[in-house]
Parts: sequence; structure tokens; C-alpha cells
Amino acid sequence: MLLYFTYDSRLYAIRAARKQIPYVTHKKMKYILQWTRKFSAPFDFMGTGNSAFVKNKCKFRNCYVTDDSHYFLNLSDFDAIAFNGRDVINLWPFEMPKNRIPRQKYIFGAMESPDNFPACNENLDGFFNWTWTYKLDSDLRWGYITIYDLNGTVVGPAIDMKWKIDMEPISEDVKVKLLNKKKAAAWFVSHCSTVNGREYFAEEVQKELEPYGWTVDVYGRCGTFECPASMKKSCFKMIEMDYYFYFSFENSFSEDYVTEKLLTALDNYAVPVVYGAANYSR
Repeated sequence: MLLYFTYDSRLYAIRAARKQIPYVTHKKMKYILQWTRKFSAPFDFMGTGNSAFVKNKCKFRNCYVTDDSHYFLNLSDFDAIAFNGRDVINLWPFEMPKNRIPRQKYIFGAMESPDNFPACNENLDGFFNWTWTYKLDSDLRWGYITIYDLNGTVVGPAIDMKWKIDMEPISEDVKVKLLNKKKAAAWFVSHCSTVNGREYFAEEVQKELEPYGWTVDVYGRCGTFECPASMKKSCFKMIEMDYYFYFSFENSFSEDYVTEKLLTALDNYAVPVVYGAANYSR
């Protein structure tokens, strides 16, 4: 038993040196293994080593991320193992880690709606310790949108979100900008067929507007107008200058699932028309 412990320690020291981590620091680090592919969001935001923790100025930076399952001799030496929701649903039980220990945390990470990527498998019941998703009640929250107050403090999204009521009047410049708009609504979309049928809702709105001479201008692969992603700034400028409304439609229905599509409208002086299952007041 003593010989095995000595060999183990030496192996860890070798691996730590290979990764250019001082051994003393290595002993204080928390090691996170990405069990599924690292290039699929949200795993691609985790970086390698502790780079993402440094870049984002995290309170704790003694975390080390790797997708090398052989980094240690035993998987039980990782402090946490993270599973990407997009990939874990395709794994068989024998493809999961073996010899799990109580102190180790299993983390379910996902940025996609379960409407599109359902993790419905009895083998996953009670499998994870923590969740890392867009949902506001996640143990660790991954968000498409972060809301700050005027002091730069993060205040939302939140379950009990408190919005400022006594808003300042809009400026004359903004009034002029709004008065110069001439078109009803725009929608930038490339995913033409969705599980929540947003495309059919857009068609119905289009029919309702026609008698009044208004249209929903659909840009991209799903419409008749073009504004390529390579010209994103000029496309957004077009919304700012021309359109009263922007369709911020999600591709599926899920609680708290609100993506950056909402900001396309808000950042460009357009009223967002939303289509999702979230409580947008949050």
C-alpha cells in the first residue's frame, strides 16, 4: 500500500510538471475534467487550464480544466467531471466514468433548450450533483444575457428581478431616431424549421399586416431579404434606422430560455416581439 502511494505521488508530480504547474500549486488546484467534447458550447467557454478563470477575473482561479481523461492515474482524482448536455444523451452507460466517489461532483452543463436536446434517460436520474445551465435556478448559471445596474453591478436575470420604475425621459436624439423609422418589423433567421413552429407564427403576423400595407422583412436563408453575417454591424444599423419592431423568436419553448436575440432588438432601438416560454420580466 505504501509503495503504491509513493508511486502515485511521483506520477502526479510528473504530470504536474508536464503541464507546467508548480507542485505546491498543483496540490491546491481543483481539477475539472470535460468528459464530453470541449468544442461544443458551453464547454468552449471553459478554456484550457485556468485561462478562462483568469480572463473573467473570477474570485477563485485555482481551477484547472482539461479534456484529458488520462491526466491522472485514476478518474477519482478529479474534483469534478462535467458533461455537455448536447452529448451526454448519446452516451451509453458503459461510456460513463467508472468508480465514482462521494466527494467528486458531476456537473450537467447545457446552453440549449431541452426541447431540442432532451436528456430523458433513466440512467441520468440522480446522476448529476450540480447543473450549469441558463435556468435561473441552476446551481451554476450560464447566461446569454447579463443585466447590470448603472453602477456596473450584476442584478439579473433573476427570479425576483427588480426593475427601475422611475425611468429618465428619452433624449431628443432618440426621439428623432424613432420618428425617422419607416418599416414595421425585421427578422434575421437561418434556422427555418423549428420545434415550436415560430415560422408559422411569423406567417400569421405577415397576413395580419398585409391589409395595412406593412410587412415583416425576413432576412437570411429563410426569407427573401439578404444581410450576411459578415456585415453584422451594418445589418444592425439597418434595424436601428428603419424598423420599429424586431422578431426575437426562440427556436423552442423552455422555461428561462432567452437568448441574445432579445438584445438584437434592445441594442438597436427596436421593440422586441418575443416568442418563447420564459417569463420575460425576469
